[in-house]
Amino acid sequence: MKFFKKNTGLLIRFDDVAENMNWNLMDKCEKLFLDYNIRPVIGVIPNNKDDQLLSFPHRKNFWDKVRFWQSKNWIIAIHGYNHLYDKVTNKKDFFKHGGSSEFFGHSLETQIDKLKKSIEIFNKNKIKVRCFFAPNHTYDKNTFLALKSVGINEVIDGYGLIPYEYASLKFIPQLFYKPTFLPFGIQSTQIHLNTWDLKDFNNFENFIKKNSKKIIDYEYALSRLSNNFTYKVLNFLTKNFLIIKRNY
Repeated sequence: MKFFKKNTGLLIRFDDVAENMNWNLMDKCEKLFLDYNIRPVIGVIPNNKDDQLLSFPHRKNFWDKVRFWQSKNWIIAIHGYNHLYDKVTNKKDFFKHGGSSEFFGHSLETQIDKLKKSIEIFNKNKIKVRCFFAPNHTYDKNTFLALKSVGINEVIDGYGLIPYEYASLKFIPQLFYKPTFLPFGIQSTQIHLNTWDLKDFNNFENFIKKNSKKIIDYEYALSRLSNNFTYKVLNFLTKNFLIIKRNY
């Protein structure tokens, strides 16, 4: 029983956080997290050029807000550079998600340049970054090499029931498109707040109120990382099941 409790939990991950976004709902989520002492991962687009996101209201004091989140021990992650997709993966991306990509298919030099420019913006705004997740989950081997070359060694993405190490990078799995608890396993959510309406927020609020004790923070998720044989098998089976399920 203790074993399952230690190795079961959900990390809250927000995607597409930028100067232009649905700030009405973001402010509501911020209050919710502070009320329940939840420390999420906030995926920030440092130089957003996505027209869809640019249609949302602009936050003048955006970087002040990000620094405030950091002061509360929320983890700020690099979520791409400008969120513009210019390559099609044809399901040849590392996790076989398919669709378009900002990183996949680019040269190692180009991907390093995108990451360096991203980190420069975070550094300029006094934000410490240590982890990454790519827009649309799309990576290739150059992405992993680029991350290591700029000193980023942690990725919140991939398949599995337990955080694991691959190619000298640490991965926290992200499996589902809505908050979902499994009877066993450590994983993160994928929350696209900018697609929500008030009903979606209310459902999320109820989920948090009901499950706040099972929600973990980033450090705890990383502490459960294991590459032992049993977990490797579980992660392999999870990966293949979800890839097959998504293809049919």
